[in-house]
Amino acid sequence: MERHTRQRDSVLAALSDSRRSLTPQEICELAQRSVPRLSLSTVYRQLKSLLEDGEIVGVDLPGQATRYEALCESDHGEPGHHHHHFHCGGCGRVFPIHGCPGRMEDLAPQGFLVQHHDLTLHGRCADCASARSRR
Repeated sequence: MERHTRQRDSVLAALSDSRRSLTPQEICELAQRSVPRLSLSTVYRQLKSLLEDGEIVGVDLPGQATRYEALCESDHGEPGHHHHHFHCGGCGRVFPIHGCPGRMEDLAPQGFLVQHHDLTLHGRCADCASARSRR
């Protein structure tokens, strides 16, 4: 387990406070509010350590670099629960969706075994949708 440093704490706080998936650059910008001289390379080192310690998860969307998010605690009180994502095509942000359509076995071909699934909705977040409607 990594010792707690200001850099590590600022990266974890940026992820926890944002309540969404962030790119390393976004994490760096947010974390620099508490550690102004924090570098992007330090953010990458901290992300690697936090991943290894199971304190954060990587979020992979097709065609994009990995984003990261803090383990969340849903309304179910279940830390790190299974959830999906919404990707905004306007601003590029990625938000967690704390719900799941359920069993995927009925969608798989007969005889196939579903071991896990990922679901990403694409569209406009509330900010981008309201900005678009004001135009």
